[in-house]
Amino acid sequence: MTQILFKNIDTKGLNSIGVYEKQGGYRSLKKTFDKKPEEIIEIVKASGLRGRGGAGFPAGLKWSFLAKDVFPRYLACNADESEPGTCKDRELLEKNPHLLIEGIIVTCYACRIKTGYIYYRGEFQHASDLMDKAIEEAHAKGYLGKNIMGSGLDLDLHTHLGAGAYICGEESALLNSLEGRRGEPRLKPPFPAVEGLYGKPTVINNVETLCVVPWIINEGAEKHAALGTEKSKGTKLVSVSGHVKKPGNYEIVMGTPTSELIFNLAGGIRDDNKLKAFIPGGSSANILPADKVDVRYD
Repeated sequence: MTQILFKNIDTKGLNSIGVYEKQGGYRSLKKTFDKKPEEIIEIVKASGLRGRGGAGFPAGLKWSFLAKDVFPRYLACNADESEPGTCKDRELLEKNPHLLIEGIIVTCYACRIKTGYIYYRGEFQHASDLMDKAIEEAHAKGYLGKNIMGSGLDLDLHTHLGAGAYICGEESALLNSLEGRRGEPRLKPPFPAVEGLYGKPTVINNVETLCVVPWIINEGAEKHAALGTEKSKGTKLVSVSGHVKKPGNYEIVMGTPTSELIFNLAGGIRDDNKLKAFIPGGSSANILPADKVDVRYD
């Protein structure tokens, strides 16, 4: 099965910049800087990458909606993973923080952004500490800061821990919290791409979404678009929990039957009991009966 995000996830020391570079890390930056920002946006559009935070909105299209010629602009990475049963972003953050940094750099170049924030749920102190160290390493190597690799891109990246509010996973509530205000959703319009953080155009993407971007730049939009279903391209990280023999995070190609997840990857039902029902998404999703277990993930 194709692995984009989890291919090297258990490599010892992957959260350090030296090991990450040996695995091909930061290789996408040269390819990115050889192109114009708008060309990068078109590549991501052509890849079919949709937001991995739940809404599934096309990532490249979201980037293209930024208000024209309004600066400064901001990037906010949504790492407020508060949905019950979900822990896939946490694995990326703790084991492969440089992949997220690389994805953020590419995104900020494409969108002409100079300041980025990674917003963590309040309980992710360990992941935040690891990211702070990774950001320091990236600065020392010249991947962050002024005129990155001679590209003309200046970029500073900051981490921010929330206070443990579930609602801050909603993008506009996240922005309020980042600004030091009560974490509650804003009325839309205006949308964040027009009036977001500090009233300026803002790109908001989930951790997993941004982590896919370097692979798309390295391998090409066509290769990503060839994976998955007609409307949902690429792979997806899925957290499997409950009465299974091997609970955990798994990377599947979009369109994979749920039965493959439960009975193959997760080892089947614990104690060899019979499946009665399953929840295909977050806690607000419908509970599906066992006879729907071949429904395809998209």
